[in-house]
Amino acid sequence: MSTPPPGTGYFISPERGPGPGVLLLHSFWGLNRAAKDTADRLADSGFTVLAPDLAEGQEFDEPEPALDALAEADVNVLASLIQSSVGIVRRAQARPDSPIGVVGYGSGASWALWLSARLVDEIGAVVTYYGAQSIGMERSRSSYLCHWAESDDHVTDDDIAQLGLSLTLADRPFRFEHHEGTSSGFAEADRPAFDPGADAIAWRQTTEVLAEHL
Repeated sequence: MSTPPPGTGYFISPERGPGPGVLLLHSFWGLNRAAKDTADRLADSGFTVLAPDLAEGQEFDEPEPALDALAEADVNVLASLIQSSVGIVRRAQARPDSPIGVVGYGSGASWALWLSARLVDEIGAVVTYYGAQSIGMERSRSSYLCHWAESDDHVTDDDIAQLGLSLTLADRPFRFEHHEGTSSGFAEADRPAFDPGADAIAWRQTTEVLAEHL
């Protein structure tokens, strides 16, 4: 089994053995304890999970430095890391020839959508939390579940509508879940906006979609 070298990500597989593969792409807060706990929850649900470190070891508590680091990041390096991580997950999962799922939060959600339109034969399901993408999705072969917060400083109604149109034109199955009364970060336990009730609903929907399509 191939696993990432120390310091490049967080890898976990179910105790009973490898399951379907999931690539977890964290938000701009970094690969923090909350992101690793999400990977653990996925493993508890039967999935083999890799969360690559997209922030080069940095973790943030305030949005300004997190946004600055995101703006300064080399997108080519990130794209290479994310795409190579897909191969690691596929080799580590129960059936290496099967497509994997991708779960992304915030900026990681945007990367998840981008990835599904690039490695079209390797991605079978995408779940995103409050993150959009403006590229065309016509090459994608994935199914999508997108969670949206009612209040979001980074994703507009136009962003959501554009993504919906793009997925419709691509003839991809997708579902948008709008979680009333929530703000961006409602599904990240270490954020002030964390909403346990909304997170529980979104998590059930997430694991159901992954189980159905992987």
